[in-house]
Amino acid sequence: MSAWKTNRVVKYILFPLALFYWGVVFWRNLFYSTGFFISKKLPTKVISIGNITTGGTGKTPAVIFLTKILSDKGIKCGILSRGYGRKTAGTQLVTDGKTPILDWRNFGDEPCLMANLLPGTPIVVDSKRHRGGMFLIDNFNPDIIILDDAFQHRRIERDLDIVLINSKDKKSDLRLLPYGVLREPLSSLKRANILIFTKTNLIEPNEFLKKFAKETKRPVFSSTLEIQNLISFEGKAHSIKKGIRAIALSAIADTSGFISTLEQAGIEIVKKFDFVDHYSYKQSDIDKIARQMQKLGTEIVITTEKDMIKLASLKLGGIKIYSIKVSFSLMANDTKKLLKLIHI
Repeated sequence: MSAWKTNRVVKYILFPLALFYWGVVFWRNLFYSTGFFISKKLPTKVISIGNITTGGTGKTPAVIFLTKILSDKGIKCGILSRGYGRKTAGTQLVTDGKTPILDWRNFGDEPCLMANLLPGTPIVVDSKRHRGGMFLIDNFNPDIIILDDAFQHRRIERDLDIVLINSKDKKSDLRLLPYGVLREPLSSLKRANILIFTKTNLIEPNEFLKKFAKETKRPVFSSTLEIQNLISFEGKAHSIKKGIRAIALSAIADTSGFISTLEQAGIEIVKKFDFVDHYSYKQSDIDKIARQMQKLGTEIVITTEKDMIKLASLKLGGIKIYSIKVSFSLMANDTKKLLKLIHI
């Protein structure tokens, strides 16, 4: 069967699933918008950071950025996440801001990364956000709770909805699952309070994205995700030598963005190992990478901060693995505007 005919067959098979998914999303949003489904209110200010695609927009760096700028203003923050891929259930305290993480699998990779980078900030995971939020309030009394990846979680009210849009997204990709990467229609962006284009240092958002964002009549900001340095497995910072040859290792939603970031920093990628988002590495993966390093004569392996969390439990056998430290940032004026919208 030709590739063209195969694609047609796949589309016919997926069509009923896509139609069902669209129906679920449509009626769910309608019921919340009309008050048939009730959203619960927490007794503190709540800010959500999310997106409408399946991932890769830079939510975790954005949560870290917002928590830091609010903390610098003397505002007590708490972070509430679902904890995707964790092996535990119910309400789990990732950290009280002081206690180190022993096993990332109890909480998920992203909450553990945030815990490592945000000392002093309590972090909780719970699939029931209101319950998790009340746990934060009862135990830590934060001024603001930041919801990680909660734009679609409408059971809890929020004072501000921040939605991230990956500047790399193409019009052809922006179709509902399973045909594209959209969790819900683009029209749902009108439900947001603030839109932020991410990774604009890698690529300028296309005209379709900019036009649609403008039509929402919401404040639109631009952000960058830039490399700071390399971090060794022991936590030591190393400067980046341009031209260094490396193997790229990642299990994230936007692998191409990760590779572009490395190449922009002058790193020569000789081999790529990319796995599905939130993949749990096995020892056999490390052994395979070690053989490739020897075969290709490469000096180091470079991975993401999130992936380094998951590699800690494996035997690296002397392999030099570094994570790439990146920083999310807005223009100075945009940061001031954002704080004003938060009423800080």
